[in-house]
Amino acid sequence: MPYASIDDLPPPLRAHLPPHAREIYLAAFNSAWLQYASRDPAQRERTAHRVAWAAVKHKYQKVGDRWIVRKSA
Repeated sequence: MPYASIDDLPPPLRAHLPPHAREIYLAAFNSAWLQYASRDPAQRERTAHRVAWAAVKHKYQKVGDRWIVRKSA
């Protein structure tokens, strides 16, 4: 189900991702949720989470136990 705010994201995401990365995750998840409405509910949620993680990893990288902004190429 889509998230209304970053406060509604699962606790592990809120605990580990920086605020901007949480915003990216939220927007990407909600967009994918709408885009994949024709899939069965479990597949729809899995796909939305995968899309959201891909969006976060596009802008951030994990170094050790921290998520930092990727440097432009």
